[in-house]
Amino acid sequence: MLTDAQITQWQQDGFLVLPDFKSAQAVAALRERSLAIVDGLVLNGTLPVFSTRDRQRVVDAALLDSADQVHCFFEEDAIDAEGRLQVPKDQAVNKIGHALHDRDPVFEHFSRDPLLAELARDLGLERTLLMQSMLIFKQPRIGGQVNWHQDASFLATDPQSVIGFWFALEDATRDNGCLWVEPGGHRGPLRERYGRTPHGLKMERLDDTPWPSGAATRPLEVGAGTLVVFDGLLPHASAVNLSAQSRMAYTLHAVDAGATYAARNWLQRSADFPARGFA
Repeated sequence: MLTDAQITQWQQDGFLVLPDFKSAQAVAALRERSLAIVDGLVLNGTLPVFSTRDRQRVVDAALLDSADQVHCFFEEDAIDAEGRLQVPKDQAVNKIGHALHDRDPVFEHFSRDPLLAELARDLGLERTLLMQSMLIFKQPRIGGQVNWHQDASFLATDPQSVIGFWFALEDATRDNGCLWVEPGGHRGPLRERYGRTPHGLKMERLDDTPWPSGAATRPLEVGAGTLVVFDGLLPHASAVNLSAQSRMAYTLHAVDAGATYAARNWLQRSADFPARGFA
């Protein structure tokens, strides 16, 4: 599927931008299904909040339970100090995760795509396992910032094998919080590891290499239907969305079944519902 030039670019930059990878119809179907999931959401009890500024604001139990289920997580700026929504629920959800590709037929059809399987093989995944999926809303005016991070911090394998597939479901611009990357940054060290400890889920600093800034970074302004694929060690981030336009995206993360999946990774599948590949 990939040309020699694209493979060289992947090795050099640690990411590829593939416009029009998904049709307008496929993208629309995923958007519509996402809104239907939120519409059917019944709110009760503590609302799990997703924040990369303060990960302890994520309810650990809800996050762990979402490893092989479908849960909604809310924007921290959508909920007041008493836990009440400040905006309608369809404008308050930060993301849906983390087993959409296994639990929902619309997302499964989108994810288990023969073209995507071919792409994964071209990028070096010999026996792919689809580990997690997320629908990210990036809500207008409150869509939260995602700090610089590396996906290998959250889905560690030995050797490193995680690859991220990021699908734009709406146009992504600087105004509404597009991705930013550090070209070539995948050749640097793994800076952090997030996972299970005796005291709950924690982020551990591994390396003091600073996160990229300034001229070392690049915004990825892309149209709906574009696929951005990136190496698990590539630093990437996105800014808060202060615009009136949402920036929906769908992410799918895969690892190689031949690599050892870390026992302390936060995401662990139950024995009766193991991760599967594209088939």
